[in-house]
Amino acid sequence: QLQLIESGGGLVQAGGSLRLSCAASGRTFRNYAMGWFRQAPGKEREFVAAISWSGGATYYAESVKGRFTISRDNAKNTVYLQMNSLKLEDTAVYYCAADWGGSEHYYTLSAYDYWGQGTQVTVSS
Repeated sequence: QLQLIESGGGLVQAGGSLRLSCAASGRTFRNYAMGWFRQAPGKEREFVAAISWSGGATYYAESVKGRFTISRDNAKNTVYLQMNSLKLEDTAVYYCAADWGGSEHYYTLSAYDYWGQGTQVTVSS
């Protein structure tokens, strides 16, 4: 079992920045590709960003490309999501997820084996 705990969410004004963290424990973190998803009220959970086990490959949803950066520190068993130039439409609960071995379908929920409990990000005008 891999436990994932997100942190770093909060309330921020439009145009501001936040950095989310996701700390993993319980299994060998570097064996997992990692992803961030988000879910706004009344909407389905959607892909935000993903990173390979080594950090050498990253992927982004078009809606966040150029504003968000995913990174990982395998020594700290942590994955990060730096969010800049936040918009009202970025308001959502953000979830990190772990994919054992990494899948080419990194943008789908079904590719992931473990999920965190989520952290709320609210962007105000």
